[in-house]
Parts: sequence; structure tokens; C-alpha cells
Amino acid sequence: MNNITNPSKQTRRQFIKSGTIAAASALAGFSVVRNAYGQNADPIRVGLIGCGGRGTGAADDCLTSAPNVRLVALADLFKDRLDKCLKTLTDPKREGGPLKGIEVKDDRCFVGFDAYEKLLATNVDLVILATPPHFRPVQFEAAVKAGKHVFAEKPMGVDPVGIRRFMEAGRLSREKGLAMVAGTQRRHDPGYVEIMKRIHEGQIGEIVAARCFWNQGYLWKVDREPGWTDMEWQVRNWNYFDWLSGDHIVEQHIHNLDVINWAFGSHPVKALGVGGRQARTDEVYGNVYDHFAIDYEYENGVHLTSMCRQQENTQALIGEFVIGTGGSSSTHWDRWILKGKNAWRYTGGKVNPYVQEHADLIASIRKGQPINEAQTVAETTLTAIMGRQAAYTGKEITWEEMMASTLDLSPAKYEFGPLPIHPVPKPGQTA
Repeated sequence: MNNITNPSKQTRRQFIKSGTIAAASALAGFSVVRNAYGQNADPIRVGLIGCGGRGTGAADDCLTSAPNVRLVALADLFKDRLDKCLKTLTDPKREGGPLKGIEVKDDRCFVGFDAYEKLLATNVDLVILATPPHFRPVQFEAAVKAGKHVFAEKPMGVDPVGIRRFMEAGRLSREKGLAMVAGTQRRHDPGYVEIMKRIHEGQIGEIVAARCFWNQGYLWKVDREPGWTDMEWQVRNWNYFDWLSGDHIVEQHIHNLDVINWAFGSHPVKALGVGGRQARTDEVYGNVYDHFAIDYEYENGVHLTSMCRQQENTQALIGEFVIGTGGSSSTHWDRWILKGKNAWRYTGGKVNPYVQEHADLIASIRKGQPINEAQTVAETTLTAIMGRQAAYTGKEITWEEMMASTLDLSPAKYEFGPLPIHPVPKPGQTA
């Protein structure tokens, strides 16, 4: 078994082929819970920062999530990615035709390391942050200072210094009454919302243990091309460098960790773990691991077993399992189940959660009741970073240590040129 094989688990990138959400819903059984605002609602002007596959998909989801939403500005480090994004969204051969709401002019297309600053100086109301995760804290901070509502792809950073910066910007965004929704779409999926409600009501009793997994095969990679500097190649191949992605426990497994933190209503207080790099050892895979297994402990002494891997021809499993004194919950492969005296299975309607998170965000802006998930998802990101550091160092890591850590993976400067790859972490040697 290679990558995820369950057909019901569509990624944002796979969903982009849908022409409109109505057409996609008719074909795939998905729907969107619409807000009460119709075509006469005030327009929401959107700017996209990060025009790769993830950003292109997020822009599509945002535009299809609610009426009168317009994409008016684009920013990316590379012009070819910006051009491809715009071409994809306006392609006349696109299923359903060109996406409506694209109003991007040449003078609203910005390229370079400072492109995000130029976009934020325009009159956009909402920005989508979809650059590699390393850039999230500084770009979120800049967006908040510019008074913009934000949709930010997960994770919220890659190191403790960045996460604390993000948390402070999140505090400021709440003070300013700004909305912030993250790309942890499970929090906007009615199946997850309903089962969490039941867990919090005590329908499985007191939580005594939990398990979560994101085990799959390989992901995409970008081979180096002639003429690319170290910086350009690493940013284009960002998934495989700790300073850009945070490693896959942070970039991908965060989804499962977020569900468990949601169930517990808190973050863990310490972590002990293992991990390594056995199947992906070529330089194209940078310096990240290909597997992790972490034991997290929460304040009440309850433990979470967390596992993730990206190794080809291995057993796939993506999901979360919570055990209580009166039953258990299972959330995986689009199934939401309680076992025990309050046995239950979700049978309600399904939505496309990648679109629903944008619908909820825009509805909250228009109602004047902004959703703000900044602190919650920042804590989940730091949960993942704490597990990563436990595996990298071979030591138990506490939440207090993470909140005080000076670990900063940023490069010395942002320019196209030489950039050595960080050494692969070695437990017992990496600090």
C-alpha cells in the first residue's frame, strides 16, 4: 500500500478540479453550510500570499465558499508559480469554466521576498497565507498589523521562537477584532464537531488514553534544476527541510494532534519519542526524518501515543482514537464512531471541510463576530514541535522548555545564494 488509498479522503489539491462547489457536491456527496449573506453582501477582497498548489487550492476554496468574494492580489517568491496559479484559476478548460471572482490585475501581482509586504499595503480585506510554514509567523504578524483578516495554512511555524511570535500576533489580532482561521479543517467538519461535542459531554466517560496516526507513503518532491541556488531549490522543495516545513510531524501530523488536543481541551505537558531516517536518505529529501513515534503526557497524567511516517509500501492509517472509562471514539476514513454504553455513529450530511472553513471564516467577518483560532492552533503546532525535538534529541522535552526555548531555524539572510542543508538530527548528539 503506497499513499492514502481511501477514495473518500480528498485533498485540497484534488478538490481543485471541481468547477463549482455545487457541482462538486452533486458528484461527491459533499455540501457547504452557507451563511445567510447572498449576492448583495459587501464584497470580500482577498489576497493570496503563496501561489503554489496549496495556495491555489485555498484560493479556489475561498472563492467558492460564499457569494461576492473576489481574489484581487497575488504574491509569491517566484513569478512562474504566481503565473501558474492565475492560469489554473482562470483556465477556460477548467471543469465548470474559469473560476468566478478573479479580479487580479498586473499591478496587484508581487514577486520576491518582500512580495507579502507589498500585497498587505493594498486594500485587501482578507489574506490567505500559504507560503512554506517557516514564513507564517512574520507574515501573520504583518497581516495583523495591517488590519487584515487571515486564513493561514497549517502549521503556524517551525520553531519555538516563531510560535511565540505567532501567539503574540494572535493576541493582537483578537484585540483588534480580526478573524483568523487555520487550515486545520477538521474543526469545521460536522462529523468531528458532533463527536467532540459528545466527548466533551462525557459520553465516553473520563479520558484515560489516546492514539493518533498519519502513516502513508511518499509525498511529492522537487528535483534540483540547473541554475537554481541553494535557497531557491530548498524553498521549492520545502517539505524536506526542517527550517521550512518543521518536518512532517509538524507539517502533516499536526492534523491528528490537533484533534487529540481538541478532545482533551488542552495541550500536553511533556513528550518522549523516537524517530529517524531510513527509507528517504537521498539529498533530495533534505534533512528531515521519515518516521516518528511520540509518547505525550497531559497534565492529568493521561498519555497519547502518536505515530507518523512517510515510507513507501507501508500500511496506511490516518485517524484518532480516544479511550474513556465508559467507551471510546474513533475518527478516521470519514467515519465518526462512539463505542460503549453511548454507542453512536455519525450519519449526518458531509461537507467539503476545505471549503467549509472558508465559509465559516467569511460568515464570521460579515456577522461582525470574528472567529479566531490563532492561539489554539499555535498550541497544537508547538505540541508537534515538542514531539519532534524529543525525537531529534532523544530526551524528554517539557512544555515549559518549549515556551522558553531559543531554538530558531531561520537562515542568516533571505537571498538567493548558498544555503547549507542542516545536518540530519542525531539523538544523543543534537541539542
